[in-house]
Order: sequence, then C-alpha cells, then structure tokens
Amino acid sequence: MNPNNFLIMKTIFKNFAILVLTITLFNCDNDDGNAPNINVCNYQGLTADIGGTQTLIPESDLQTDYFPNNTPGVPAVEVWDTTNPGDTFIVTTALTLGAIDTNPQIRIGNVDYTGTVTCQRAGSAVGDELRLDVVLSIGGEAELCVIID
Repeated sequence: MNPNNFLIMKTIFKNFAILVLTITLFNCDNDDGNAPNINVCNYQGLTADIGGTQTLIPESDLQTDYFPNNTPGVPAVEVWDTTNPGDTFIVTTALTLGAIDTNPQIRIGNVDYTGTVTCQRAGSAVGDELRLDVVLSIGGEAELCVIID
C-alpha cells in the first residue's frame, strides 16, 4: 500500500471520528428533561391552531385564577380572556406536573371543544408560571403559558 494513501485514509478516518463525536456530544434531545427550552414558553399567553386558524391571546389579556378547593381536595384553574369575557376560557384540574385532565371545559373563540389538558409546568401561587398543553378532540391544539394572577 502506498504510504500517501495510508495517510489520506488515516486523516479521513480521524475527521470522520471527530465529526461523529461532535454530533454525539452536541445532539439536542428535547425529551431528555435537560434541554434548555424544556421550561420556556414560546409565547406567553394562549396559542391555538384549530383547523388552520391561528389564535394568539397575549398573557396580558388573560386572567388566571387558581382555586385550591374547587371540589374538596381537587384544585382547578380558570384562564379567561379579559378583553372578551366568556368568549375564550379553559378550566382544568390538570395542575401537577404531568397531570392529565380528560374532561376540561374549553371554549376558544366562542366555540366549545372537548379535549385533553396536560400540565407541562406546575404552579399554584400568585406569580407562578403555569404551562398547559391542550389537545382538542377535533385535532386542533393549543398551549397556555400564563402567570397565576
């Protein structure tokens, strides 16, 4: 074997090994619990995508009320649009991290929906952030990122 070919192959292999190592070390996995955006909301407020229609309501237009004893021992939260009261609101008992509410009250744009709410970030005190993922039965999705008022 020609010594020059050996050096070229060795250089290629070394560069390939460095590339694989770099990709392995800097790979972003959002499901591992250590990703920097795991607790960061993309939009502070309500983001909803229903049938291709996008609804955005900023957190400043939302009121978030926490009810520690909605029913004995079961807390609930209601998030509602202060600019159009009764037009958009979500009431859920999914308030601990990972909790799922399969029977929440959901109204967006004066239309009632059924769906599931999953708590992605829990809070229970005034000033705490609450992050909820809402999956509608009709296939739409919404995310709430709010501060408890």
